[in-house]
Amino acid sequence: MIQARLQLARGAFTLDVDLALPGRGVSVLFGASGCGKTTVLRALAGLVRARGRVALGDEIWQNDACARFVPTHERALGYVIQEAALFPHLNVRGNLDYGRKRAGHTAPADGHAVDLAQVIELLGIAPLLARRTATLSGGERQRVAIARALATQPRLLLMDEPLAALDAGRKAEVLPYLDRLQAELRLPIVYVSHAIEEVAQLADHLVLMDAGRVLAAGPLAQLLGRLDLPLPVGEEASVVLTGRIGARDAPWRLARLDVHAADGAVDCSLWSRDPGLPLGRVVRVRVLARDVSLTRSAQTDTSIANQLQGTVEALADDATHPALALVRVRVRASAIVARLSWRSAQALALQPGMPVWAQVKTVALLE
Repeated sequence: MIQARLQLARGAFTLDVDLALPGRGVSVLFGASGCGKTTVLRALAGLVRARGRVALGDEIWQNDACARFVPTHERALGYVIQEAALFPHLNVRGNLDYGRKRAGHTAPADGHAVDLAQVIELLGIAPLLARRTATLSGGERQRVAIARALATQPRLLLMDEPLAALDAGRKAEVLPYLDRLQAELRLPIVYVSHAIEEVAQLADHLVLMDAGRVLAAGPLAQLLGRLDLPLPVGEEASVVLTGRIGARDAPWRLARLDVHAADGAVDCSLWSRDPGLPLGRVVRVRVLARDVSLTRSAQTDTSIANQLQGTVEALADDATHPALALVRVRVRASAIVARLSWRSAQALALQPGMPVWAQVKTVALLE
C-alpha cells in the first residue's frame, strides 16, 4: 500500500488528504487544474514539504510524529513530468545509463528489480538507443523519459501529466505503451491527469480531487459511473468495463467481450470489432453514455446487437444542457450510463428500481 496523510496551507489554497492506494496497478489522481493533484505527487516525492506521513509498504518516507523525513534522492521512486527533460548532450543510451547510475542509491531490497531490457522492449525504444535526443519526436522523447525513470530501479513511479504536452496523435502513440508497461510490471504507478481518455485506458484505482480534498476514491469501474460525483458529463460521460474475449464471429470480424462478476458469472456480453486478440485475453472497453439508449422491453427489429437487461439505479441532470439526463443502469454487478432527454425519460416513466433494456450502439476497445 501507498499511504499518505498530507496537509499543506499555501495562500488561499489548503491541501488536506488521507490516501491509501494499492501497491500494484495505476492509481490516477483526477480533477480540474488547481485541485492539488501535482502537489500531492510532489509531496510523495519529497519535493514539497507537507505535514504528515508518507509510507510505501513498510518503508516510512515521512513521519512528522518522529521527525523522520527521507530526502527525494534517497526515495526509491521514478518521476516523469510533462516535459521529457532529457540530457541533450547524451544519446538515448546515455540517458538510460544515467538512470542506471542512480539505481545504486535506490535499488529495491525486496528483489523486485525492474528489468531495463524488458522496459526497452515494452516501450519500443530499442531502435532509438543510438539517436540523439534532439532528433526524437515528442512521443519518442516521453517514452525515453519513462524508461530513464525506470532505469533507476524505483519501487514507485510517479507521473505528472506525462502526455499533456503532446498533440492528439502523439498521445495516441504513447498510451498503448503505457498500457503495456503497467500490465507487465509489478511496479505501482501514481498518475496525475485531467484527461478522461487517459483515465479510461490506464486507471485501476481512481482518486477524484477538488479544492485540495479527496471527494471519492476507489476502483475505476465503481466510481466512473456514479452520478453524484463531478465526473465528465455530456459527450465524455462513460463507464469502463473489464472482461475477456469470450468468442469471435470470424465472418463478420466481431469479438464478444464477457464481463464477469466477482463470483465468476457473466454479468453481460458485448460485441465489438475483433481486435485479433486470443480467446481469454483480458481487455477493457469504454461505453459512452451517448451510445446507450433505453427501452422498456427487448427489441427485435433493431440494428443494435448489444441489448442488456438491467435495472434503473439513479437519474441525474447532465450539466451540459437542462434538456438532458444521465441514467445509471445496474446490470448484475456492473453498471452502465445512458444519456437521453428528460422528455424521453418521462415518456418511459423511468424511476429507480424499474427494469429496462439498455441498447449499446458501440463500444471503444481500449487496446
